[in-house]
Amino acid sequence: MNCLRRAIEKNNGRPLLGAALYFYDPIFLEIAGHMGFDAVWIEMEHVPISFAQAADLCRMAAGSGMLTMIRIPDTRRESVLKAAECGPDIIDIPMADSPQQLDELVRYSRFAPVGSRGIFGVSRAVKYGLGEDLPAEQQRVNQHLSLLAQIETSTALDRIEQIAAVPEIDIFIGPADLAASLGYPGQTSHPAVLRAAERIISTARRFDKKIVTACAPSDFSHWTRMGVDLLFCANDISCLKHGAQHALAAAQQAIQATAADRAQ
Repeated sequence: MNCLRRAIEKNNGRPLLGAALYFYDPIFLEIAGHMGFDAVWIEMEHVPISFAQAADLCRMAAGSGMLTMIRIPDTRRESVLKAAECGPDIIDIPMADSPQQLDELVRYSRFAPVGSRGIFGVSRAVKYGLGEDLPAEQQRVNQHLSLLAQIETSTALDRIEQIAAVPEIDIFIGPADLAASLGYPGQTSHPAVLRAAERIISTARRFDKKIVTACAPSDFSHWTRMGVDLLFCANDISCLKHGAQHALAAAQQAIQATAADRAQ
C-alpha cells in the first residue's frame, strides 16, 4: 500500500487537506504544518522551483509530518527521475491525456521489476544508500511512492476508462483546466463540469482509484460531497493575497471611520 493510501485509511473516511507551494517558501510550509495540513503540493509545472529546492521542501515537510506531492511538467525520463530522487511521497503529472503517458510515469519512477527506473544508490529517495540492502530499499520505494494522473481535459474525459484502468496510478482532477477544456473557462461549478467530475470519480472508483483535487473555497462543498480523498484547499499566493487584502481593507475602513468622526 502506497503512502497516500495509508494516510487516507488512517483518516477515518474524512478527506485529507493539503496546501500548495507555488514558490520556495519554507516559512509557509512550516506554518501549514503547524496549522494541521496533511499534505503539501510542490509546484514545478508553472513556477521556477528547482529540483534542489523541491528536495529541500520534501525534507522540511517530512519533518512536519506532511505528505509531499511534486507536480512535474511532463513524463520525460529526466523530469520523472529527478522528482523521484527528491524523495516525495507523491508524483503528479498534469494533462494526463493518454495511457501511454502513464506507462512512461510508471516505467521511469518504479525500480525493476515493475519499471525501469535508473539506479542511483545515494539519493534521498533511498536514504542516501545508508542501508545494507539497496535492492530491498528500492522495493520499499516502489511500494511507498504514489503516482497521480491529472485529468483536466475533454480528451482525458473521453478516455477516462482507459486511463483509470492503468495499474499503479490514482487520479487527480483539475477543475479549472477541465472547465476551460469543456468550454466553460472560470466556471468550475458549472453543471457540465460537475457532471464530468462525477463521471471521472465513478469510473475511477470502479478501478479502486483514490481521488485528489484542488479548488477554491466556493467549490469545497461540491468536492466534499463527491467524496474526494485529498483536497488541496489553499496555496501560498492566495493566502498571502487574501491576508494582505483583509488587512488593507480593515485599515482603509478604520481611516474612513476616523475621518468621519473628525468631520462631525
